[in-house]
Amino acid sequence: MRLENKLLRDVMTRGVVTVPMDATVKEAATMLSRQGLSAVAVISEDGEAMGVISDMDILKVIGKDDWENMPAESIMTPRIEIVKPTSTIAEAARIMREKHIHRLLIFSERGVGASQRPIGILSASDIVREAARD
Repeated sequence: MRLENKLLRDVMTRGVVTVPMDATVKEAATMLSRQGLSAVAVISEDGEAMGVISDMDILKVIGKDDWENMPAESIMTPRIEIVKPTSTIAEAARIMREKHIHRLLIFSERGVGASQRPIGILSASDIVREAARD
């Protein structure tokens, strides 16, 4: 199968590390560091994905007054592209290019589980790694 036609469910990282909206920036930074990640999903009380915090989002606020205690919600990127596990790598790459983003949250198909709860994540690095593997 050509790389472009591979489905995200076959290459995504399953499970998504999350922080609640009321977590602090320091807590989000600690989570990124402990898990060796570059981003975490920000979720509401009911587990719905509301945004993403990347290491770059944290870098933007370091040095500001009381940055450590800022709520995660205040620095998250609230735009979430809805991508399904049956989307292709080509579709994911196109979205990343057009939207100038480095990762996508993968959501379950409508009617299968909770459609606003992320089930996986795909980064630009994951696509590059898969391209090298082919």
